[in-house]
Amino acid sequence: MTDDSQRNFRSVYYEKVGFRGVEEKKSLEILLKDDRLGECFLKLISLVLRILPPHHESHAKVMMYRKEQYSDVLHALKVVRFVSDATPQAEVCLRMYQLESGKLPRSPSFPLEPEDEVFLAIAKAMEEMVEDSVDCYWITRRFVNQLNTKYRDSLPQLPKAFEQYLNLEDGRLLTHLKMCCAAPKLPYDLWFKRCFAGCLPESSLQRQVCLSKTY
Repeated sequence: MTDDSQRNFRSVYYEKVGFRGVEEKKSLEILLKDDRLGECFLKLISLVLRILPPHHESHAKVMMYRKEQYSDVLHALKVVRFVSDATPQAEVCLRMYQLESGKLPRSPSFPLEPEDEVFLAIAKAMEEMVEDSVDCYWITRRFVNQLNTKYRDSLPQLPKAFEQYLNLEDGRLLTHLKMCCAAPKLPYDLWFKRCFAGCLPESSLQRQVCLSKTY
């Protein structure tokens, strides 16, 4: 396959699954090739997920509000004994998200819903990428909200798009998977609903987060 055809296929593929404007983001793709994203990644992701406003002079005040809100919600959860200082950060993020969305169960011992498992997996991946607990919560929250709003309708299309892409990259593998009836049994829900969180290295999720932005 030529470079042009690969690029054209990639553009069509991303647009079909809801990730538009890929070709217009060359500078972003160049940035994401750097293994040391660090602070630059954090600032970029905060803008992508609209955690921070586009105007730099407002960042400090907005982050102050975000930290205050985080502290208030965390305090409330500690008062009702849903979390403690020993609670893992990813679980803290989940309980905060449940409380703010009105879905906090009556007891922390209740089993998690499937959507909670998705949030928890993504929160664990974010925790590996972001050191600050406040940033971890807000990035996870906004990322999950994006999945549940902008990209929910695209999820059913992904298994078919995956097979089309795999056919171009390695047709023999796809044929083998179909012949042994393995293709329909692939863990598509685990992969796509969690954006591969817990399945691939966190560096892959970093790139998914940035490329999920639409203008």
